[in-house]
Amino acid sequence: MPTTNAYGQQVGDEVPGWVPRCPPVAVLLPGRYVQVEPLSIAHAQALYDSLCGPDDPPLWTYRPTDPPEDPDAMGTLIEAILAAPDLVTFALVPVDGSAAGLASYTRIDPAYGQAEVAGVLYARSLQRTRAATEVIRLMAGHVFDDLGYRRFEWKCDSLNEASRRAAVRLGFCYEGRFRNHMVTKGLNRDTDWFSITDAEWPDVRTAYDRWLDLDNFDADGRQRTALSDLTKSLGGRRDG
Repeated sequence: MPTTNAYGQQVGDEVPGWVPRCPPVAVLLPGRYVQVEPLSIAHAQALYDSLCGPDDPPLWTYRPTDPPEDPDAMGTLIEAILAAPDLVTFALVPVDGSAAGLASYTRIDPAYGQAEVAGVLYARSLQRTRAATEVIRLMAGHVFDDLGYRRFEWKCDSLNEASRRAAVRLGFCYEGRFRNHMVTKGLNRDTDWFSITDAEWPDVRTAYDRWLDLDNFDADGRQRTALSDLTKSLGGRRDG
């Protein structure tokens, strides 16, 4: 709740002992189902194979670039991503396979303890899997538990229904829509904003861990409890 200062004005709660945090860097984040590992040119062939098949252009609709035409072009794209000063990017490698996706930290602000997960791109083989959910568990856990950040953001094109649904399922809180926020591939983009705060993270983390637990899946791999059922009951959750 807001407090009142000496002038009778409402101000925010004190954040005791706050100091700027360290920026995230590309480190290995190992999980049970997936490794989130620093992106490198060595991932080019696997990423091309998993993300650039004849049926895969729809995966790239909401990204700023089209799918690379060959492994060399994927290597060029990786070089550009690695050179971007505002991105810390990872390859997503299922424990039983090769690189099948990308994800980045961006909008990193160590002074205020906030970062965004961005550019999330899953191969079809990675979508709707335990590994896909664990990617966000690992990246959020690194930001909150290892670095002590206060806020983790998710943003997407307001027309990207799959991304909007994923944000809500993953326990992010809808915050609003930035109209005329960007121009992507010559098209207007309104951007929807979602976040998890450090106060919310322990409950969200528990929901992730309960869902990812082996006991939550039967012998055929079917979930017993949906993650959306675990996150929708959290305080402050709301969709867009």
